[in-house]
Amino acid sequence: MLVERHRAELRVHCYRMLGSLDEAEDLVQETFLRAWKHRDSFAGRSAVRAWLYRIATNACLDNRRRRRLLPQDLTGPWDPRTGEAPRTDVPWLQPFPDGLLDPATAAVERETIELAFLAAIQYLPPRQRAVLLLRDVLGWPASETAALLEGSVPAVNSALQRARAALKARLPARRLDWAPAEATESELAVLHRYMAAVEGADLGAVAELLAADVRAAMPPYPMWFLGRDVVLATLAISWDPASPHYVGRFRTVATRGNGRPAIALYLQGPGEDGYRAAAISVLIVRGGRVAEMTAFHDPGLFPAFELPPSL
Repeated sequence: MLVERHRAELRVHCYRMLGSLDEAEDLVQETFLRAWKHRDSFAGRSAVRAWLYRIATNACLDNRRRRRLLPQDLTGPWDPRTGEAPRTDVPWLQPFPDGLLDPATAAVERETIELAFLAAIQYLPPRQRAVLLLRDVLGWPASETAALLEGSVPAVNSALQRARAALKARLPARRLDWAPAEATESELAVLHRYMAAVEGADLGAVAELLAADVRAAMPPYPMWFLGRDVVLATLAISWDPASPHYVGRFRTVATRGNGRPAIALYLQGPGEDGYRAAAISVLIVRGGRVAEMTAFHDPGLFPAFELPPSL
């Protein structure tokens, strides 16, 4: 089918707009359905790709869901004096498997599905978000963007300036601080050492791999942790078989998400025989240390990463 070859890039576009892999899949299907229903109106005045982006963008703008968050967008670092349960009333940001990227544009797409970028653009009003993505990510001229959004060129340029200013306030000063590159040998070495430490419940090995100011989050739990000592103290409780908060043992599988190295975590809880899908943890490695960990506790994500539900 003529439109099918655009599925991968449309999925990424909808994911950037909505911050949700599940909703992006639904919106791509909605895009194809709208395209089929209105196929007679497509007179070849524009390329099929541009026509589909118009439909997809408007479908996303019609989506009235609240912006998606990470725990650090919701509250301050975890305070051990308070206990917090998972929050199902919060629309959490979801990870995106690198395996679903369009091979032809994967280098650019990895750069703009970084979690820091996605979390930042979620704060933009939907139309500003659309303008920023169309102009700065896809490289559309102002005239085509205005036509897609049924607005004027001055309005598009104004929205782009406001969006850029808002992003500048939320993103690191230097773009290279958030734009991911291809995995390096050093990064992969850290990843595999970290996987071995998790499987062995080796707190000493984990301590050697964490940055002093490491940040860890695990949606849908709203708490997040700041600092090596805090993270280690939390792991010590959950990894100790004598602790009432013991979670069990882990097995891990290497993967990639949001342009970064990631780990699929399989958990064998107390009294369980096998290892069941538990979380996808996206890592950021800087200077040979794990600087950030975001573990998305949602077994429903595993099929998108082409991972089995159990080991």
